[in-house]
Amino acid sequence: MRTFRLIAIFLAVFISLPQILAQQNSSSLQSNFAAKLSSDLNRMSSSYDGVMGIFVKDLTSGETFSVNADASFATASSIKIPILIELMRQAQSGKLNLAERIEIHRAGLVGGSGVLQFFSDGGSTVSIHDLAVLMIVLSDNSATNILIDRVGISNVNSMLRNLGLDKIVLARKMIDLASEQANRENRATPRQMATLVEELNAGKLLDADHTKQALEILEYPKDSPLRAGIPPQITVAEKPGSLAGAQCDTGIVLLAERPYIISVMTAFNSADGNPAITAVSARVYSYFEHLAHANAYGVHVH
Repeated sequence: MRTFRLIAIFLAVFISLPQILAQQNSSSLQSNFAAKLSSDLNRMSSSYDGVMGIFVKDLTSGETFSVNADASFATASSIKIPILIELMRQAQSGKLNLAERIEIHRAGLVGGSGVLQFFSDGGSTVSIHDLAVLMIVLSDNSATNILIDRVGISNVNSMLRNLGLDKIVLARKMIDLASEQANRENRATPRQMATLVEELNAGKLLDADHTKQALEILEYPKDSPLRAGIPPQITVAEKPGSLAGAQCDTGIVLLAERPYIISVMTAFNSADGNPAITAVSARVYSYFEHLAHANAYGVHVH
């Protein structure tokens, strides 16, 4: 009886051995492919003339890629993502009404990006919802400051701390030179910005309706370095940011079969950092596009 049992075990191992070896081989191929991306991202960061931080997460496998992902960078206008989330959170709780219209007065307007700064004094009213669209799509600084006054800086930061994202900080309103000179800078790490948009996309921050509204606003077409590295037919929900010497972008790339999160942040730039962010975006997209259309052996299937 013992001999028969040993023979049965031997046959089972012998029969399954090719399958085990095949799985190990395909796993090795995928690991090598991922290692190549990791190596390229490290090279792109180290060869950059300033400082670059990168965090990427595969929403299918959970695998991550990171370079300087826990360093704190100036967020520029990417800080408008948590402002949007807090706005939707307060709308969800009934604290504010997205349909409420706010009269636009020149006294509350600032320069930089956006169109509200060119509006007449008291000549228009704009809904809170549409101010959010202006904030994200045109990166309107005046619309952003109006919304910051409405939701409250402390509420944005409390929301972030409650999520465990204490490295994302809204420290000032837009176009505040005195705060910049005093190092009161809106800031975040690539990892935590990526985590924030991942949780938004997963429906963990808001109810279904307000999650949908927030994502729709983030998906509206806009010029951005992440977008420039991805084919136009692919939906991207994101918000770039740019200051003198610092550019960044964080978003969700909704690639069919292989969606992913990406956050790229730069500092101490001697020139425009957006082309470098676009290069990273294109390299990461190439990796996920291959995964989306290949089997475990890297053979493209249709």
